[in-house]
Amino acid sequence: MSTEREKLVDELLDRSRVLSTETVMFHTAIALQRDLSAVESKVLDYLARLGPLTPKALAEYAGLAPASITALIDRLERKHLVTRAPHPDDRRKVLVRIERSTIEEAVSLWDHIVAATRALAAGYSEGELRTVIGFLERAAAITHESTTRLTDNSPE
Repeated sequence: MSTEREKLVDELLDRSRVLSTETVMFHTAIALQRDLSAVESKVLDYLARLGPLTPKALAEYAGLAPASITALIDRLERKHLVTRAPHPDDRRKVLVRIERSTIEEAVSLWDHIVAATRALAAGYSEGELRTVIGFLERAAAITHESTTRLTDNSPE
């Protein structure tokens, strides 16, 4: 028979799965609004959060083959969403940068989820929020590690 803790962990895993699915569907809806594939949208998110990256680093983060990331960057560049710029420390490399207008055009798509999440967070103490933040950070790291294991890639 399962202990109460085991039941709670099972429920946590189930609720995480539900959140993951809803998150994927939300990001798919955003991608469709912007005429992007889900992968293009998430690559833009990596650039928005992490800053300019080399194509190699971007491929490793996204778990994509170098040829796939090159084609993806080409598509995003044709859509005027990213630019390639010389790497400041290594002339042989380039950095892929997200265009500021790309971020500005997408901000309003997040209005509802950001406002609703802020309202939800208002019901939690600072200590509870720190616990949730810590859990989410570690869960995201586990998810990234799991993706890396499946794609056999690791960020530089």
